[in-house]
Amino acid sequence: MNKRFEQNIGDGIVLETKNLGKQVSSPEGRLTILDDVTIQVTAGESIALVGPSGAGKTTLLALLAGLDRPTTGSVRLCGEDLTSMDEDGRAQVRGRHVGFVFQSFHLVSSLTALENVMLPLELAGDSSSGAAARAKEALVSVGLERRTTHYPKQLSGGEKQRVAIARAFVSGPSILFADEPTGNLDTASGDRVTDLLFSMNEQSNTTLVLVTHDRELAKRCDRIIELDAGRML
Repeated sequence: MNKRFEQNIGDGIVLETKNLGKQVSSPEGRLTILDDVTIQVTAGESIALVGPSGAGKTTLLALLAGLDRPTTGSVRLCGEDLTSMDEDGRAQVRGRHVGFVFQSFHLVSSLTALENVMLPLELAGDSSSGAAARAKEALVSVGLERRTTHYPKQLSGGEKQRVAIARAFVSGPSILFADEPTGNLDTASGDRVTDLLFSMNEQSNTTLVLVTHDRELAKRCDRIIELDAGRML
């Protein structure tokens, strides 16, 4: 077992589900996407969600982050019961505690790299000068101090994902959710992005939960949770 994981077991649970389930309607009737998923994740831990396409990984990530509501069971994030909240309440919890990195980057094309990283800070009420200073520090931390005024169309795929990582970490989240963060990158860029994620996970003690098809990437995590047909193996 990873020594850092052993140390963090006593740090407290930041994410917990009990008997989590998700069903949707289909022409064939009720379709079960997730069934009876119970997990606990501790502070600073890194978790990989793996499994074949259609196993329920992205659905589980959405439920863990409060982007969707379960049909059954509960989700607690940083001590708060997401299941009992409406969308506005869940959004407030995400704003306080959560960062995201997606496969398709989700940068705002009309904003520079610096402005993209500033965005969550400004939405949280930081002054423009304060947000700019913190955003510059975040871009330095991912090696993009020379790209602050560049727009997304002027950046490579790897650079876009590094901007997305800087944006995810700039507000100091308790937990970072990453959905196939290297899926659109070449091997060299993917390796650099992966190294950044784990480095920042360790340095800031931010809990990392990632969805991946890459078994080698999953092995770098403290723990692997494997899903198949909506159930944990």
